[in-house]
Amino acid sequence: MIDVRRLRVLSEVAARGSFSAAAEALQLTQSAVSQHVAALEREIGLPLVERGTRPVGLTEAGHALTRHATGIFSRLDVAEQELGEIAERRRGRLRFGSFPTALSTFVPRAFQRFRRREGSVTLTVLALPLQTLLPRLDTAQLDLALIYEHDALPAVDSRDLARTPLCDDAYHAVLPAHHRLARRSELALADLADDVWIGGTPNSAWFGIVEHHCRTSGFAPRIDCASDDNVAVQALVAAGLGVAVIPGLALVRPHPGVVVRPLTGAPVRHIFAVRPRDGYASPAVGAMLACLREAV
Repeated sequence: MIDVRRLRVLSEVAARGSFSAAAEALQLTQSAVSQHVAALEREIGLPLVERGTRPVGLTEAGHALTRHATGIFSRLDVAEQELGEIAERRRGRLRFGSFPTALSTFVPRAFQRFRRREGSVTLTVLALPLQTLLPRLDTAQLDLALIYEHDALPAVDSRDLARTPLCDDAYHAVLPAHHRLARRSELALADLADDVWIGGTPNSAWFGIVEHHCRTSGFAPRIDCASDDNVAVQALVAAGLGVAVIPGLALVRPHPGVVVRPLTGAPVRHIFAVRPRDGYASPAVGAMLACLREAV
């Protein structure tokens, strides 16, 4: 079995780029760090570091091991937190992640409620795109997160997460104020097939949903500009550079230079609060779930 102490030493060497810097961070001698790494290499049966390079590089095996180490240390941290709360020696904490449009709309109301009810809990918050949130959930770096799901995002649906449904978020068409269809009360995606579009960056989860529905409607959107910042997308539309279809949560405060219209058969993303199924469901997690449901 891999010695966790040696694994932590290797991770510090990888993070800091030298045996001496790792030794200082761990309050060990440089010789002790070198011995731990050598012992781990004997244990694994493979070289883990490329000696003689500056900064110290990792071999393929070293990279693989340190990647797994991140999840291992996160799990150990969660275990220590859970045991500390059980023994009532440690204040509660909640590490919360969210995609940006939720964090800028209904989530702050949930935080207000949570602070009033759970003032002793240490709350840390990260605003991250969906594709960045998911790995942090996988490695137990977050206790609770807000994500969205859709048939176009199978990698999300396939994860083994404990899900609490919160709401559905329908997409809307966003047009320049002078657009030929601006007077229409409702549109279909196909109405915009010949327009230039403002899209998302490659691998955008939010825009992957849009592209899926465009293909279903028989066309691929022609994209001249791309951004994952919904404020920037609206600004580009207002400047007359194209049309867009973006989530309703991003349109709570629409740009003054755009027209927002509902779509027939609009794309809808399903928003959930999720946690690792095998993670510690602390009282703080339960309290935040209640606050999120009330805020929605």
